[in-house]
Order: sequence, then C-alpha cells, then structure tokens
Amino acid sequence: MSKEFEIVREFEVDAEPQQVWEAITTGTAGWLWPMEYEPREGGAAPHGGTVTAWDPPHRLTGRTEDAEGITQQTFNQLDHVIEPREGGGSWVRYVHSGILVEDWDNQYDGANKHTDFYLHTLRQYLLHYTGKAAVFMSVDAPDASNEPGGLDVVSRGLGLADDATEGAAVRVELPGTGPVDAVLDYRNPYFVGLRTDDAMYRVFGRNHFGAPVGVSVHDFAAGADAQKNEEAWRTWLTGLFA
Repeated sequence: MSKEFEIVREFEVDAEPQQVWEAITTGTAGWLWPMEYEPREGGAAPHGGTVTAWDPPHRLTGRTEDAEGITQQTFNQLDHVIEPREGGGSWVRYVHSGILVEDWDNQYDGANKHTDFYLHTLRQYLLHYTGKAAVFMSVDAPDASNEPGGLDVVSRGLGLADDATEGAAVRVELPGTGPVDAVLDYRNPYFVGLRTDDAMYRVFGRNHFGAPVGVSVHDFAAGADAQKNEEAWRTWLTGLFA
C-alpha cells in the first residue's frame, strides 16, 4: 500500500553557504554520487525530476513525480535550505519526502538511516575536501553478503577491529591501495566510513535492508581512476564472499 514519508534533518557546518551550495549542486560526486541540476527553476533535476526552487546559495528543491529506476517509490522530493550562521559557517535544513509504494517500513527505515550517513559524509566533504574534484565509484558485494553479518565480514576483511570506534585512527588494508592510515569517521551497526588524506570510503550494510553490502569510493587523488577502483574492490569483495 502506498504511503507518504518525510525525513527531516537540520545541522550546522563550518562551511560558507556558497560552499554548501556548490557541494549539493555540482560537487555531489565528492560525498553522494554524481548528479546534475539544470541551474534554473523549471530545469531538469536528477532521476527525471524538475527543479522547483533555485535560489543560490539559499534554496534548492528537486521534485520527481515518477522516480526513474526506483520501483519502490513514486513521488520524491529533496529540499535544501541553507542560511549563513552568525560568526561564520552555515545552518542547513534538509527534507526528503515522497511516497513509498511497497515494503514501507523497511524502505523507510533504510532511507532514514542512509540519510544520516549521507549527510555525515557531506559534512566530512565540506570540512576536509571542499572544492576538490572527486572521482566516484560504487560496487555491490556478491549476493552472499545479503546475510546477517555481511557488513562485519567486510569490516574485518579491511582489518578493522570489532572494538574500533568512531573517531579512531586505524590502519586498514584497502583493495587496490594496500595498507593505509585512516580515520574511522563513522561506524554503527549499519555503516562504516573511512577517511584518508585523498579519499573517503563508505561501506553500506544494506544486508540489514534486504540487499547486498555496498561500497562507494570518493577519490580526490590526482590521476584517480574509477574503473581501476571498481575492479579492485569487485575482485576483493568477490573473493571475500566466495
């Protein structure tokens, strides 16, 4: 049965409104995935949508009546309000609303939890990489990862100790890169975030929501190669769940 939903988040960040605006309009590869907005009201928005508010750097709204490639959802809207914060930085209000047409509780739970991870990654981008161009890659682990403990298998494969907590400095073995020092910038039962000087690595425990574990890489290094990254991670994940 179809049912509406609304996910609202408000946060502050030490980045100016123009920097936040650029991150959510032209810099999405650095923290989410590559998306394009036609820079005008009435212009094209991602997933076959329409820009219904374009007021840089204060308001961006994209509305989709029938989201392309998303069978679980019909109407979808993303609304961003950005205001300067007294003393510097920005206050941001993010609202994701729409209509889910199947498996409502599970889909909403997944979207709600993913929102916190995505917006955390946005703040990490604004604090550590703002303005840098990113090469983006995402890959799913084999279907065997869609089991209880799938995310734990990936975490341990990377060399993360079970008791490593958010904010810790860690040494991890990254596919295609080798051993590197990183910050464990996000960790809960559903997601893992690793940050290095040149990249962010995001691991999505979608096994909790009926799907394989996913990995995305936001690579800011000179000469970054998305295909090379994908091949390295796919090969590693395939071996890990063989």
